[in-house]
Amino acid sequence: MKATIAEFFGTFWLVLGGCGSAVLAAAFPEVGIGLMGVSLAFGLTVVTMAYGIGHISGCHLNPAVSIGLWAGGRFEASKLLPYIAAQVLGAIVAGGVLYLIASGKAGFDVSAGFASNGFGEHSPGKYSLLSALVTEVVMTMMFLLVILGATDKRAPAGFAPLAIGLCLTLIHLISIPVTNTSVNPARSTGVAVFVGDWAIAQLWAFWVAPIVGAVLGALAYRVIGTDD
Repeated sequence: MKATIAEFFGTFWLVLGGCGSAVLAAAFPEVGIGLMGVSLAFGLTVVTMAYGIGHISGCHLNPAVSIGLWAGGRFEASKLLPYIAAQVLGAIVAGGVLYLIASGKAGFDVSAGFASNGFGEHSPGKYSLLSALVTEVVMTMMFLLVILGATDKRAPAGFAPLAIGLCLTLIHLISIPVTNTSVNPARSTGVAVFVGDWAIAQLWAFWVAPIVGAVLGALAYRVIGTDD
């Protein structure tokens, strides 16, 4: 129970910190943090929570990561559903808090995006569905490779949160223009439910692609990460 509660708070922080930076701070006049700042914010949420709750729950914060860790032999199947439920709930609560804050500004329009993930006309760079799927699969695959490698018992101790957080930062630097970067179905769901309409209609892609990518990453690490 404590682990699932930790996942709730960890995912809450990821969505509030990452999506909050995009909604509230990215385009703030003259001093907005822009794409680089948003990318760093997402990475920092993972670093801070990895040190904060990693010893309690493993700090997954992401249904795709939980499934990938299961596929990689690092997580029990019986814990998947409670973890995923806690992650999605934490993300939605964070989306609600962010909506409450953002709606206090005159002219706020949730339909403008609210940091939602999308493809086609709802992609920041107007990228196609195929581009979005390839991006999300490949980025999540590489994310799992880094997670599994950095948390391997043979890896340098204590540095996994930095490697994982920096990896997520890099992923955002690459893929924000394509999909607004998901690699995390909970993160996508947490804001999509408040946008509704197109964000809900396209949400399937940001569940399917990250999960497929996570499983591929786990299988790849099973090949390269095992002792001969």
